[in-house]
Amino acid sequence: MFDDSTLQSLVWLDYRLAVIFTVIVPLILLIWAFVQKFEAVQRLLVIYWRVASLLAITVYLAIASLPISFLTGGLARILIPISLWFWVDLNDEIDDAPRKPLKWVLTSWRWAITVYCFLGVLFQLPAFSCATLSREEVISTTTCRVWLEAPWGYKAMFHPNTPTELLGFLGIVGLVAYVLCLLYFAFVRLAKQGRSAMG
Repeated sequence: MFDDSTLQSLVWLDYRLAVIFTVIVPLILLIWAFVQKFEAVQRLLVIYWRVASLLAITVYLAIASLPISFLTGGLARILIPISLWFWVDLNDEIDDAPRKPLKWVLTSWRWAITVYCFLGVLFQLPAFSCATLSREEVISTTTCRVWLEAPWGYKAMFHPNTPTELLGFLGIVGLVAYVLCLLYFAFVRLAKQGRSAMG
């Protein structure tokens, strides 16, 4: 579909957009919500950060070139919009709140990240085949390797002296914990509380 240089440019653009939409903006919104004492937004963003932690886990899996990182990255893009729109009580409370800049920015961000995640999943579809390869094949295949360059750059910047295997192990531990929490939510909490975030 794309030549190697174009794909590389688009993947790096995707990572830059991810930093903006999934880290910087929600962090600003969370701080803003605490300053404004807007509890529904605080609650929504705490849920968001729990769900979006799968992106951080994916980075550590990708640092170790683990093929499963291609699946977890795609799953994160699916779960994030769901986590932002799923809760009936929070949606109602935010909708009923007075029109303030925080409410407008939050709503704009929710729509923007929903569109970004949807387009991101479509863009990443060809890379999902990398999840079926061995670690060595992932590293040697150009279309897979290009998705690992940003996580490798992250390692060089923040963990230059940490063994790659250790970071990959931490990613695996994080993924196991994430899956256990997700299963608990799906089979216990959701059955008890439904679409109510406040219980």
